[in-house]
Amino acid sequence: MIEDDKRLIDRVDLPAAIGLLTRLPVVIDGDRAMARGAASAWAYPLVGVIIGTVVAGIAGIFMWLGVPPSITAALALAGGIVVTGAMHEDGLADSADGLWGGWDKARRLEIMKDSRIGVYGVVALGLSLLIRWSALVAIIGTGNTWIALIATGALSRSAIVGAMTLLPHARRDGLSKNVGRPSQQTFWVSAGLGAFFALITGFLGLIFLAALITVICVMIAKAKINGQTGDILGATQQIAEMSILIAIVVSVT
Repeated sequence: MIEDDKRLIDRVDLPAAIGLLTRLPVVIDGDRAMARGAASAWAYPLVGVIIGTVVAGIAGIFMWLGVPPSITAALALAGGIVVTGAMHEDGLADSADGLWGGWDKARRLEIMKDSRIGVYGVVALGLSLLIRWSALVAIIGTGNTWIALIATGALSRSAIVGAMTLLPHARRDGLSKNVGRPSQQTFWVSAGLGAFFALITGFLGLIFLAALITVICVMIAKAKINGQTGDILGATQQIAEMSILIAIVVSVT
C-alpha cells in the first residue's frame, strides 16, 4: 500500500518519474519513491522534455553528419523508443488488442494482460511508427526539431497524468494501480508544466489539442473498461504524441 504523502512536490519526484517512464539510470531512494507514488506525476512533463531533448539531439547529430532526413528521423525515433523501453508502444498495442478484441470488460482486461500481440496491436503500432516517422521527416526539414519535440514530449506526458486523474483503476493490480491516482493539485501542476513548454516553444494551440485528445481517450477507456490501466496510459501518450506531431507539421510546413 502506498503511503499518503501530503507534500505536493518532493526532491525524489523527478528521479522517480525518470525511473518509471524511461530506462535512463537514476540514483533514487526507492522506499521514498514508492511512498510518493502518483504524487510524483507532476514531473512527468519534465521527463517528456528530457526524452524530447534526447530525440532531438540524436536527430541533430545525424543531420550534422549529413544523413538524409528520412534516415535521421528513423534513427531518432528508434533512439526515443530505446530510452523509454518501448513502454508506451507496448501500452498502445495492448490497448488496441484489448479494447477492440474483447466483448466485455473482463475479456478486454484479460487480452490487455496477455503478452502476445494481435492484429489490432500490430496495426496500431505500425500506424504509430509510420505517422511519427513521417512527422519527424517533415519537422526535421523545417529546422524546428528541438522546439517541436520538447513541446510534444511535455504535453504527451501531461496527457498521461490527465487520464490517471480522470479515470479510476480498471483492475485491482498492475503498474497503474501500484502507482496510484494523482491529486487534483498534482494534475494541475503537470498541466501547467505542459502548457508552459508549449508556450515557450511557440505552440500554444497544442495545449487545447492535448486536452481534447486526453478527454477522447478517457471517454473510450471509460466506455470499454470503465477505468484505466498502465496500457491505457501508454496508449493515451502515443495518441497524444501522434496528434501533436501532426498539428506541428501542419503549422510549420
